[in-house]
Amino acid sequence: MQAEPLIRALSRADYEAWRSLWDGYNAFYGRSGKTALPEEITRATWDRFFDEREPVRALVAEEQGKVSGLVHYLFHRSTNRLKDVCYLQDLFTEPSRRGRGMGRRLIEAVYEAARKHGCTRVYWHTQETNEAGRALYDKLAKYTGFIVYTREL
Repeated sequence: MQAEPLIRALSRADYEAWRSLWDGYNAFYGRSGKTALPEEITRATWDRFFDEREPVRALVAEEQGKVSGLVHYLFHRSTNRLKDVCYLQDLFTEPSRRGRGMGRRLIEAVYEAARKHGCTRVYWHTQETNEAGRALYDKLAKYTGFIVYTREL
């Protein structure tokens, strides 16, 4: 029987494993090669996780001593609630480790962190075409039908 992954806070010693997962996550969403994020963004993202003044947090999933999944989230105010909400921004697991409950455990760990922070909601978005992700998300949260619009400035 496979042991459940350990979900824990990201540490500075995790950089190489985190970076590999981060690059995989970005490639999944079309940010690789010529469309890759600038290195400056990756460096700033990494540094933000360790700055207490920053709202961005990170957890990792570890199996048999190997970091195989990540989740990034942040707490923020909302105009329709008195208490903060939590935005689950990035979730990624190593493709060879999928289907074993790691994504579920990472999301549930964010739920717990949000509860401890006093949040009343956790939300996220994904691409319509992310069928595998959506199959999991439909079990853990409610799809509200919102469509995301963005405009680069």
